[in-house]
Amino acid sequence: MADITEKGEAGKTAFQQQLMFPIGEKNPYNQFFDGQSYLAPVSEKQVGIYNVTFEPGCRNHWHVHHAKSGGGQLLICVGGRGWYQAWGEAPVAMTPGTVVNIPAGVKHWHGAAADSWFAHLAIKVDGEETSNEWCEPVDDDAYAAMGK
Repeated sequence: MADITEKGEAGKTAFQQQLMFPIGEKNPYNQFFDGQSYLAPVSEKQVGIYNVTFEPGCRNHWHVHHAKSGGGQLLICVGGRGWYQAWGEAPVAMTPGTVVNIPAGVKHWHGAAADSWFAHLAIKVDGEETSNEWCEPVDDDAYAAMGK
């Protein structure tokens, strides 16, 4: 029987059984990720809320949410184990219930622990003149040093 440490369809199926939100389809932004991620809209009216799911070891590249005013992102872990890191700061472990507020202009990344599937709700904070800037991948050695 598969568990949430396994990549691929068997691990994905096992992880889906633990989540209250769907895993969704392959992420159309996956060119900005190392590993496979999935995206499922939860709400697209009033406030954009998406369930983003990462296979073990998957993480997005460093990126910045820009805004003239307001903006940013809110992450709420809903399953598995993962990481969030702001540029120049120590990584923050994310487990179900962990909430991370990311103001506009903060360079950061987020993704799964090396040995666990990970899912978070990504909530777009309204702002004026918002945009997203994708930057370099997370350094493999720095990621590996975080452990499992």
